[in-house]
Amino acid sequence: MSKILITGYSGFVGGHLLNALGTLENVNLLGRSTPPKCHRHLKASIDPHSDYSSVLEGVDAVVHIAARVHVMSDTAENPLEEFRLVNTAGTLNLARQAAAAGVKRFVFVSSIKVNGESTTERQAYSVLDKPSPEDPYGVSKAEAEEQLLALSKEIGIEVVIIRPPLVYGEGVKANFASLMKLVGKGLPLPFRAINKNKRSLVSVYNLVDLIKVCIDHPNAAGQVFLVSDGEDVSTAEMVAMMAKVQEKPNLSIPIPSWCFKMAGKLFSKEDIVDRLTGSLQVDISHTKNTLSWCPPYSMEHGFRLACKQKK
Repeated sequence: MSKILITGYSGFVGGHLLNALGTLENVNLLGRSTPPKCHRHLKASIDPHSDYSSVLEGVDAVVHIAARVHVMSDTAENPLEEFRLVNTAGTLNLARQAAAAGVKRFVFVSSIKVNGESTTERQAYSVLDKPSPEDPYGVSKAEAEEQLLALSKEIGIEVVIIRPPLVYGEGVKANFASLMKLVGKGLPLPFRAINKNKRSLVSVYNLVDLIKVCIDHPNAAGQVFLVSDGEDVSTAEMVAMMAKVQEKPNLSIPIPSWCFKMAGKLFSKEDIVDRLTGSLQVDISHTKNTLSWCPPYSMEHGFRLACKQKK
């Protein structure tokens, strides 16, 4: 087994990856919290100046998950520069040090936001599309990808990039968890008529499986991979599945999509409404063909575990 360094191990995706690896003898950790078990660990942030050499020695592959994450209401005076400090400059600092330490492969968990925000009235995003990020988080991730690939050509470290859409599973927070709880209360929700859009999601279990494949698969080097469960759903279908896995009646009522869009314009919340009524699909054919990989878990499996929230 390859010796691995994981960043962001205390977060949602990183925690699931750590659990899925089983044996942790060959795992080093980099992060701001102290791990519950005894690993070689460096307590540090991802930034342009920190020294990570103590946890890079003897490592074969880095799985870089840590990031300054996207938030709906950012209070920073210059959000883009704050994102760049961590997600772009910090990532490049880590990658350069990894290459200097002899690390063979750098797996970067990026974001579908590099492609854009919506596929409403267009085809699904693919790896062939030109990056078109629309917010500071997406820009910082796109710049990191570009600079990592350039670094790979410059000094030879193998770079693998994974762009997930919304990730869910046990322990998920934010809007997905809130909607799951509302459905679980048996409340009548106004989403039954939002049945024409399509959204790609990825369970953390499928994402972790792909990350594990990318750590040492010979075809992964130098590639960008989009990932999803392979089952795109409308908002109405998503709510119906949330009701099913919680054994609750689906009490959604048919409020037309135009009502949501009108409310979005009135209250300047068009972006939120588009996430609810619009589409965001990804084409994972390149991932499947290049790696001979298919999502091993169904969307229903992920939804069932997502409703079992950690305390």
